[in-house]
Amino acid sequence: MRMLYADHLLERLQFLQEGSLQQRLLNCMQSAIIDGIFPHGGRLPPTRDMARELGVSRNTVLHVYESLMAQGYVTARTGSGTWIAETLPETCLHSHAIEEAQPAAAQLSATLSKRGASLLGHATASPYQWGAFVPGAPDVTEFPHKLFSQIQARLNREPDVHRLVYSSGGGCPDLRHALAAYLRVARSVRADADQILITEGVHQAVDLVTRVLCDQGDRVWMEEPGYWGTRNLLRMNGLTIRAMAVDEQGMVPEVGPPPKMIFVTPSHQYPLGVHLSLARRKALLSLARKHKSWIVEDDYDSEFRFSGQPYPSLQGLEADAPVIYMGTFSKTLYPALRIGYMVVPKQLAEPLRIAAAELYRGGHLLIQRALAEFIRQGHYMEHIRRMRLLYRQRRQFLCRLIERYLGPVFLPPVNHEAGLHLVVHLPANCDDVAIAALALRRGVKVRPLSQYYMHQQEARGLLLGYACVNEKQCQDAFGTLKACLTESGIAVQQQG
Repeated sequence: MRMLYADHLLERLQFLQEGSLQQRLLNCMQSAIIDGIFPHGGRLPPTRDMARELGVSRNTVLHVYESLMAQGYVTARTGSGTWIAETLPETCLHSHAIEEAQPAAAQLSATLSKRGASLLGHATASPYQWGAFVPGAPDVTEFPHKLFSQIQARLNREPDVHRLVYSSGGGCPDLRHALAAYLRVARSVRADADQILITEGVHQAVDLVTRVLCDQGDRVWMEEPGYWGTRNLLRMNGLTIRAMAVDEQGMVPEVGPPPKMIFVTPSHQYPLGVHLSLARRKALLSLARKHKSWIVEDDYDSEFRFSGQPYPSLQGLEADAPVIYMGTFSKTLYPALRIGYMVVPKQLAEPLRIAAAELYRGGHLLIQRALAEFIRQGHYMEHIRRMRLLYRQRRQFLCRLIERYLGPVFLPPVNHEAGLHLVVHLPANCDDVAIAALALRRGVKVRPLSQYYMHQQEARGLLLGYACVNEKQCQDAFGTLKACLTESGIAVQQQG
């Protein structure tokens, strides 16, 4: 790392022509330290090494180090070398700020494209992805990392050259075959391996199908409330979004201009948790066939149903259904894996595969191969079984806290025992955004229900994720959340 300092200085010295070599070197080092390129608290190379790498005399470097020390940029430690100061002199920072004011102002004058401004204006991705009560976060500490690493290490010892180049085949063939076998049994999906495309998650999958199958201005249906990530992608790709109401049977179809695409979460509606009834499923399939529309089924956490029979996929309900089925390993394994998948109708497989290779340049074939082995050896299903039991316990614990300390009225009207989060319903006149902000300032991460609506609604509530929170953490965080609700004027029951 220390020798990289010399590389940086050699690059910068090319742009400074005035003054002595010593003065120019001093200016370069001052700027690098102030800008944090040379990290504060880090050790500088010995003068002899620095002089050799720069191709200058050691005396030149010695004089520069001495000047930096006199100005408070660096300190010398006996027997330990020269170290960059942890805290820089205030005068240095002030003068540098004046120098940088002009470039900063110029940057602010730059304008974004309309699409870029729209994206930033609607951005809601949270920097907080772990802890109580982050919705949709699995307990990544419970994943069998050691076992998975052993599989990876074995497969990586002599990797096939074809797994070290770009992928144009829709992902690792081993993983596509393993997924086809798993989905046929676990989700009643009608799929052959050649109908499966591996993606880097549902976001990429939605982006791909809307780019390839829709034109700007095309009408699409989306659940209201619905997942903000999908909504923002549809908006960015220039589609006209029709927000479709959701009731206790799921999305409510309407009579009117037919959509090009219908986006649904039928097995566990996000965020309300209801499932799409059989009658509604058949109605959507009939509508899609009649108008040559595509249904996009996001089956994001269907593995985690804690009671009753699991709901089969919408895609598998009828042969040759006009459904694009999407899934992800972000909820069942861990989000940073960045592996998702699509099962597409046979006539779309080749066009989407070619488009995916053109747009995204697929890769990650080594880890996909390891995941295929993980599934084939039965470890994936075993992990899901373990996590299903754990998440069920944590959901029940959170429900008991809500019922005891807030009151039964705050629980979901129908207890859909599934998924990784539940919704605490609040009075219509409250400000759930402000409550969520207050809770965040106190270390509790919840999401306001109102932000999942495209249009203004009276519905208010908070999404509480329970999957990544043990009982002790859950109880402590819940106490904080209850205090936030009380301070916000929400009447809760007072029994202890």
